Amino acid sequence: MVEHTVAATNAIVTLDVPIPEVIWGWMITLNMWAKSIGTGVVFIGAYLLARYNDKVGEEVKFWMPLISFVFLNIFLLFTLLDLHQPLRMWHIFVYPHFTSAITVGAWMATLFTGIIFIMMLIALKNFAKKHEDKMPRFVRELTKKCEVLSDSLYSPLLKAAVVLAVPVTMYTATIMGEATARELWQTPTELVQMMLAALLTGSAVFLIIGGKWGYEIKRDLAIILGVSAFLSFTIYMGEYYFGHMKAEEVAAILAYVKEHGAYHAMFWAGQWLAFIIPMILVYFSLKSRSASLLYLASVSAIVGLYITKHVWLIIPQLLPLS
Repeated sequence: MVEHTVAATNAIVTLDVPIPEVIWGWMITLNMWAKSIGTGVVFIGAYLLARYNDKVGEEVKFWMPLISFVFLNIFLLFTLLDLHQPLRMWHIFVYPHFTSAITVGAWMATLFTGIIFIMMLIALKNFAKKHEDKMPRFVRELTKKCEVLSDSLYSPLLKAAVVLAVPVTMYTATIMGEATARELWQTPTELVQMMLAALLTGSAVFLIIGGKWGYEIKRDLAIILGVSAFLSFTIYMGEYYFGHMKAEEVAAILAYVKEHGAYHAMFWAGQWLAFIIPMILVYFSLKSRSASLLYLASVSAIVGLYITKHVWLIIPQLLPLS
């Protein structure tokens, strides 16, 4: 409870107001999960183009902006729907206050999505030209109109996208860190976790769609997946076992995921699916030089990450603020 006395009236002002429900629910979980995929495929796609452009360049240039654009729009859609006044979203762009992480994030995410959209148009144009004889007439006409989008634009746009993907991936961590009553959410930790989530999902997506790629490429993606899972799992376990030393509030929050806690089973389901199972499968895949296990590792990581993010978002909000 927070209270103080108003000098003029000697009245006591108290902020002892309970929050009856979880404010940030599944929409925010979906928001963060989709954003991880949307930016993660850009990070991993850029790596693949830099290292294996001659082997998988054409496929990566097609799938990277397409997947990113879809998941970025899922992220933006649920960001908009979660607002109390979604129809006033335009105020952020017309009357911006750049001291707000939300405003800065909205501008960067919009610019980033615009760049990805142009890259997607270039990729679709090239795909349509390659299969021109199978395309309907209106598609061929649209392709001609898109000739202004030169292939030479793709590389500089990708560089800009990679730069913007970093703050777009991580800005939500600053918003969570600003929730000072939620001691579990610390900006530095969440920044790292969000970047690791992007690398985890980005590598997982390309392992799923790159079924015919060579072993060397899959090995690199598997290592990124395994290392990201290991580092993220280590941070979660650090919070799980040592977080109570930081503050009583954290101890009370973590009680929800400890034994007999309401979210104990869901927390560990997320940890196993997102991190432990992928790490085990990546290890045996690399040891046996077999790529078949990587499909399961990738799907497990993507599904598990959603569960993990949801639990970590919900449990601090279950603790009364007063």
